[in-house]
Amino acid sequence: MRRFTAFVLLLTAGASSAADTSKPLTRIGFGSCAHQEKPQPIWDAIVASKPDIFLCLGDNIYGDSEDMSVLKAKYDKAAAVPGYQKLLKICPVLATWDDHDYGKNDAGVEYAQKDQSQQLFLDFYGIPKDSPKRTQKGVYDSVTYGPEGQRVQIIILDLRYFRSPLKRGKRSEGMTYTPYIANNDADATVLGEAQWKWLEDQFKKPAEVRLLVSSVQLIAEDHGFEKWMNFPGEREKLFKMIRDTKANGIIALSGDRHLAELSQMTDVVGYPLYDLTSSGLNQASKTWRASEKNRHRVSGMPWGDNYGLITIDWAAADPTISLQIRDVVGELTIREQLPLSLLTPGKRAVKVPEEEPKVSEGSIAPKAALEKIGDKVTVEMKVNSVGGTKEKRMFLNSLKNFSSKESLAIVCMPKAFGDKYAKATAATFLNKTIRVTGVVSTFRDSIQIVVDDEKQLEIVEATPAKE
Repeated sequence: MRRFTAFVLLLTAGASSAADTSKPLTRIGFGSCAHQEKPQPIWDAIVASKPDIFLCLGDNIYGDSEDMSVLKAKYDKAAAVPGYQKLLKICPVLATWDDHDYGKNDAGVEYAQKDQSQQLFLDFYGIPKDSPKRTQKGVYDSVTYGPEGQRVQIIILDLRYFRSPLKRGKRSEGMTYTPYIANNDADATVLGEAQWKWLEDQFKKPAEVRLLVSSVQLIAEDHGFEKWMNFPGEREKLFKMIRDTKANGIIALSGDRHLAELSQMTDVVGYPLYDLTSSGLNQASKTWRASEKNRHRVSGMPWGDNYGLITIDWAAADPTISLQIRDVVGELTIREQLPLSLLTPGKRAVKVPEEEPKVSEGSIAPKAALEKIGDKVTVEMKVNSVGGTKEKRMFLNSLKNFSSKESLAIVCMPKAFGDKYAKATAATFLNKTIRVTGVVSTFRDSIQIVVDDEKQLEIVEATPAKE
């Protein structure tokens, strides 16, 4: 008990220095995933890099319990780490949680002990007993540092307290885990109503740089683990909110994945949106492993413990932002230099997702079919590209870019043409709406429905809209 109390006093000292928001930030450190039972030598390199502030992005302990005495004992263990105590002597620390310090792997709103866990989290980070954070639901927060022209707004999100349950898909051949798939329920949420309203207000406040602290990845889409893309409607809501508020200067910081990488999207908010992932402080693989799939990756560090560092040169005519990942001894492994002016709305055209076409009763759209692997469905879709031949197999694709992971392929085997489509060519189907019944399956990285009977395939002249 004594060790924990002493550590809280140290954290309170750090928190009080955090109240001095008048000075500009030039060196911002961050990281995630620190297991209290394992050595944490990386703090020496972090301290040597002299951050003005350090951001803990979640999994700051591995608690994983509904017993608060167990969680507290693990916080006590973390309190004894000498390197972390050295960090607290040189800079303030701000934090959010992820699943393991929240209390349960991959948990969200359903975790029964979230309110009790929140109080332990606030105790650990030295938040005063009379702070409004003690009565707020969730650990989200925002602080702005620096004078006008050099303001850095740190927006800390809570992706656990309100988040709707995840949905599991089905394992493909060779997979060692069951992936999460999109939760497209109309009432599914990541942030919850109160936090969404609060976030919109934060985006409207003046700042030159905004660091959006997200415990899980915002941009990555392709892996089957936790990410914003598990709730595609919520991710698009965030992008739309950034566009609508004209919030400039946003850079996302994320953790969770036990690897480091820099991801980028250029056409969602009106300027290039970066997500710099740092994980873990002592939880990354210590030996080589292949990179995860990520179509948006700019550069990566798939193995080795790491931390993130952002430096800002305010003296430059166009202030320069350096996005960095460093390894356990402080060596630079990822670096991207950005002029601040790049992060300005209007620098890039925005690609707004098209609405799903309406389909007739009893049918689903191709996008919905992508999540029905192993199920028999009836799909209604416009054929936007055609490949192959009748003699071997013809591919009717839902997207022009048939190699996209979001394209559904209708694979018509020779038997599918029969008498009904004996004279069919590619032109017979291209730009036509078809209705297909069959089992959704996968072939390599593609999702498909195989048709080997002409009764499975129908060309429809028009698509009656669902009311």
